[in-house]
Amino acid sequence: EVQLVESGGALAQAGGSLRLSCVVSGITFADYGIAWFRQAPGKEREMISLFRQLSGRTHYGNSATGRFTMSADNAKNTVYLQMSGLKSEDTAVYYCAAGYRIEYSDSPVDFVYWGQGTQVTVSS
Repeated sequence: EVQLVESGGALAQAGGSLRLSCVVSGITFADYGIAWFRQAPGKEREMISLFRQLSGRTHYGNSATGRFTMSADNAKNTVYLQMSGLKSEDTAVYYCAAGYRIEYSDSPVDFVYWGQGTQVTVSS
């Protein structure tokens, strides 16, 4: 069974930091591009970043503002999203997703496996 399990979402103060985690199981981590997306109420789901183990590269989407950093622990099949300088507009549900052999994509339809999401709420 494929599972992507996010954690780390919380209520945070503006200007604060959070680190999200996503543990991936049931797939070969190296075969997939693993991405972070977020979806705010009434808005489309947008890609933040994508990590590809084979190349070791991390790509950032247009929504990444320089305040977000994605990293990975290959031994633990886990990816992280470090968020700093949080703003109210960062309030959203954050999802982890896996796309087979995806090197880069910002389209949700390219990702076949999704986590349940973790809520980040930033209060100003």
